[in-house]
Amino acid sequence: MDVLANDVAIAAIFALSGWMLKIWLGHREKMKGLSLTQQGLASSDQRLARVEQAIESIAIEVERISEGQRFITKILSDGAQPLLEMVPSPSRRADAPH
Repeated sequence: MDVLANDVAIAAIFALSGWMLKIWLGHREKMKGLSLTQQGLASSDQRLARVEQAIESIAIEVERISEGQRFITKILSDGAQPLLEMVPSPSRRADAPH
């Protein structure tokens, strides 16, 4: 019986060692994949810089559009004032039949 317990203990130690080796190798592979990803970060940094530049350009164009809209609105409202002054205001309202 003592021999059987020793054999089971040795098998358990080998199984535990094999499981730990599998975990370690998996972790090592995962770390290798992360190091390759970090090498690709340079290209993603360049892409991010291009996206930032595009957003800045869009923001400038939107500001130009809004400035033009404010200008046109001011011109239209200033031009409408003399026209409104020329229209006679009715002294009394006419009752319309309904």
